[in-house]
Amino acid sequence: MASGKDLAFWQEFFVKFYQAFIENSRWLQYLQGVATTLWVTVIALGIGIVLGILLAVIRTSHDQQRPGHRNLLLGFLNGISKVYITVIRGTPMMVQLLIMSLVIFKSSRNYTMVGALTLGLNSGAYVAEIIRGGLMSLDPGQMEAGRSLGLGYIDTMRFIVIPQAFKTVLPALGNEFIMLLKDTSLITIIGGKELVDAAQGIYNRTYEQMFPLMGVALIYLVLVMFLTWLLGILERRLHQGDRH
Repeated sequence: MASGKDLAFWQEFFVKFYQAFIENSRWLQYLQGVATTLWVTVIALGIGIVLGILLAVIRTSHDQQRPGHRNLLLGFLNGISKVYITVIRGTPMMVQLLIMSLVIFKSSRNYTMVGALTLGLNSGAYVAEIIRGGLMSLDPGQMEAGRSLGLGYIDTMRFIVIPQAFKTVLPALGNEFIMLLKDTSLITIIGGKELVDAAQGIYNRTYEQMFPLMGVALIYLVLVMFLTWLLGILERRLHQGDRH
């Protein structure tokens, strides 16, 4: 027989669970938060990949120049790239979000997109260093082989160098993408609408923080596990392609 205290505990547990997830169809707010979180992640990921590849190619091209054949434009772009990467990696994400929302885009009210842009710019600096490490680790003969086949510099990078470097840096890129997904929770600070904001809206009405926050933590955990699973499949397929 359950004691009165046990019954009271489970009744309170059910009431709080009901208020956090079921009452007024609040589970829909979590789903909307997940959709926004994934959308912000995709936008930031796209920005980070494009910017990261561009910065990595600039820095790698500069570092691999032959002695006595220095390109002034490439040197200038490399200097800008180094400053950008140093500033982004050397300052906290929260500070970057506040600067973007309160200074650069202070007239904008689309805080979610401002947050996505900031996350993308931040991720680009880390992706650049990851990809640069992969490019620098390849045998320089790969570039010479591509040029000997009549391919231009861009085509050689696109079809020969970058695909090989991608296999090398995939685990590190996967970790960066997982961090990016979790960092979307920070845009709540500037008023962005995503999963944590949905939980805040709910516990401000129910005055019970545990269930909404635990629910959000569980959702993030599931998303990260799913992304990790997809990355594992991609890694195995790439390795299978190498064996064949």
